[in-house]
Amino acid sequence: MPTVFIAIPLRRLTGGQATVQVAGATLRQVIERLESSFPGIAERLVDPDDPDKLAVGLAAIVDGEATVLGLRQPLEPGSEVHFLPAIAGGASDRRRGCRRI
Repeated sequence: MPTVFIAIPLRRLTGGQATVQVAGATLRQVIERLESSFPGIAERLVDPDDPDKLAVGLAAIVDGEATVLGLRQPLEPGSEVHFLPAIAGGASDRRRGCRRI
């Protein structure tokens, strides 16, 4: 099962868990199963205007590489998945499309 590393801002949704093992052959399946176990997490990970994309300002790192396939990214049973917010600073972040997870 892939291991998902939970970013600190999302840990309140996972009961404080820093890692979670979730079955899934694609990033989409992993997010769907995360949502089943931790209601509300998908709305932080998926773009509300386009459910086929990750949330704006969020990157998925799979096995050390940023995915360009988004939710279609295939996963192996031993894959490691990290969801990382865009790194930016200053008051203009929201104007550039960055959002907090």
